[in-house]
Amino acid sequence: MELVLEKLSKSYDGGKTYACKDFTKSFAPGVYGLLGANGAGKSTLINLMTQNLKADSGKITWNGTNVASMGKEYRALLGYMPQQQNLYDTFTGEEFLWYMAALKGLKKKQAKEKIDSLLHTVNLEKDRFKKIHTYSGGMKQRLLIAQALLNDPSILIMDEPTAGLDPEERIRIRTFISQIASGKIVMIATHVISDIEFIAKEILLVRQGELIQQGSPKQLLQELEDMVWNVYVQEEQINEIEKNGSKLVNITYVGDEICARVLSSTRPEMGRVEKAQPTLEDVYLYYET
Repeated sequence: MELVLEKLSKSYDGGKTYACKDFTKSFAPGVYGLLGANGAGKSTLINLMTQNLKADSGKITWNGTNVASMGKEYRALLGYMPQQQNLYDTFTGEEFLWYMAALKGLKKKQAKEKIDSLLHTVNLEKDRFKKIHTYSGGMKQRLLIAQALLNDPSILIMDEPTAGLDPEERIRIRTFISQIASGKIVMIATHVISDIEFIAKEILLVRQGELIQQGSPKQLLQELEDMVWNVYVQEEQINEIEKNGSKLVNITYVGDEICARVLSSTRPEMGRVEKAQPTLEDVYLYYET
């Protein structure tokens, strides 16, 4: 099972602005985090992968076959969870899944089995007959995940799956994604690092439509070894930190001092300095800014 994106590009304004540029990546089963700021090109890439957009150049292949020639056969492999919760509020949760099953072409017996199973899986069994407008944000997200899984997809693509959720719901959704990922290629597009920190086998960092870095969380963290520092200074010295070529990550007050978390390839030469362990947030800021 292999999905390959080969030099995929999409531009606007007559080729002046690229939302996706020469994007090349091979995917095997596992969870992948697509990490980038808003406007980095994540949604464009997803729309190209789901064939909602046509690429200007490049191709996508599934097990060696160009998906442009596969048509419905390729779309049948896909499960897609959009970012926006544009649901039919007057439907019950079960009615919505029946509607989506019909759109996906599932036969009645198969649809019933899948709907019953998925409502149990996403913990909405007791709420299946409630109108969607009564659902919480987390319940709607779980319903959107359920519809994406109706056709038992080989490729599951999720756009900001925890957007707008409280911390408890975020953890629940992340745990659920990890549980259902076996044997699938799962792509999670997000700008929230905690969504993918513990469940992604590989993280792809995108900026202005380009893949700028990739690797396992462990590999990405190792690249920033000896580059993250805690610098203890007085408040009036804060503005001097970035003048020395360092990148300021955040600050906290410690007594009458300020602890500045700093990214720098060399040990900062001011204040009291301690080496710090890198986090994925540091990785993100290092490549994104």
